[in-house]
Amino acid sequence: MVDAGGLNPPDSKGSCGFESRLGYQAARLVFYILLFWTVILGLAKFKRRSWLFKFIYDGSGLGPFEILNAELASWPVANWSLCVADYSGPGDPLVQLLGQADLGFALASVSKAVVALGVLVAMEEGLGELDRVIDPLGVTWRDLLAHCSGIAYDNGGNITSNDIETLFGTDARKRDDFFIRPRRERRIYSNFGFEALAYALQRESEILFASYVDEAILLPLEMKNSYVSSQIFPQAGPTGASAGIVSSATDMAKFLLELITPHLISTQTYRDATRSQYGSLPGVLPGFGFQQDNAWGLGIEIRAGKTPHWTGSLNSIETFGHFGRSGTFFWIDPVWRIAMCFLGDRPFDDFAKSAWPKLADLAISTLTS
Repeated sequence: MVDAGGLNPPDSKGSCGFESRLGYQAARLVFYILLFWTVILGLAKFKRRSWLFKFIYDGSGLGPFEILNAELASWPVANWSLCVADYSGPGDPLVQLLGQADLGFALASVSKAVVALGVLVAMEEGLGELDRVIDPLGVTWRDLLAHCSGIAYDNGGNITSNDIETLFGTDARKRDDFFIRPRRERRIYSNFGFEALAYALQRESEILFASYVDEAILLPLEMKNSYVSSQIFPQAGPTGASAGIVSSATDMAKFLLELITPHLISTQTYRDATRSQYGSLPGVLPGFGFQQDNAWGLGIEIRAGKTPHWTGSLNSIETFGHFGRSGTFFWIDPVWRIAMCFLGDRPFDDFAKSAWPKLADLAISTLTS
C-alpha cells in the first residue's frame, strides 16, 4: 500500500480517502444515472422506442385505447372521432372507434385519397390507363395522381368552372398559364390537378363525378354517411374532388380496411399506389415546408424520410396516408401494421403539428408492446 502521509484509513487500499468524500459520491451517482438513461434511450431507439413509451404509460393502469381516449380528451378540439385498426395479429383487424364515431366531418384534402381510389377503380374497369396522356393536357393520369404534372396548386386561391374549361380548352397559351413547371421535375401539391382528374373522369365515363365516386367507392364499401359535395370547400374547385367529401369515423374505418386489404383494386395496382412515383422528387409538403424527397404515391403521401412531418417519430418510412386542413388525417403503417384516422373540427395549425405526431407515437407504442 502506498503511504499517503497518514491520510489513508486502515482499509482504504491506497485511495487517499477520496471515495468517502460527498462530492465524489454525488458525481458517481449522477454518472450512473446518466449511464442508465443513455442505455435506456439507446435501446429504445434501437427497438423503435415503442417499449419505452409502454414503460412510461403502463403505470397508468389504462389499456391502449383508454390511453388514446384520455389523450384526445385533453385536446382543445370541440368535436372529434378516432378510428384505430390493429392488423398485426393473425385474425381480422382489431378496430376501435372513439369519440363521436357517426358524426360527419369535412375531410378537406383527405378527400383526395378517396377520389384517387375511385380513379384507380376506373382504370381497372377499362376507362383508361395510368400512363395514358390526357388530351389536351399533355400529362398522364399518373402524373396528376402523383402531384408531378407541373400544374399549379390553384388559381390565386380559387378554382372555378371557367378555369377547368380553359385548362381543357383549345387555347394552348391560356392552358399553359396553369403549368408552372415541366412535368415530373418537381412535386407540386395541386388542387387543380385533382379537379382535372375529376373532369377527365367525368368526360371519359359520361357519369357525373360525384356519382362515379359514390358508385365506385362509397356504395361498395357501405360508407353510408359519406358523400361528395362541391359546396363544402367551393374555392377548392367545382367538383369537390380536391376537398369535398364529408365522412365519419365509422365510414373511414371501412376505407382504412380497404386500404389494408384491397378488394376494389388488384394487388399490383395497390402496390403501385403505395410506392413513391418517379423517384425522389423535391417539393413543398403543405404545412411542413420543403422536402428534398417529397414522396407521393397515387393520391396518397408516402412518409419516406420527411422531416418535419405530421406522423410520429415511430412511424416507419413506408407509412402512407393524407391529412386535411380541416383538421383530419389518416395513416397506415404496413411495418407496424397499424392504421389510424382522426376527424376533428379544429383546422390544422401549430397545435396539430405537435399533437398529431404525439398521438401516432402513443398509438404505436401502446399497441405494439
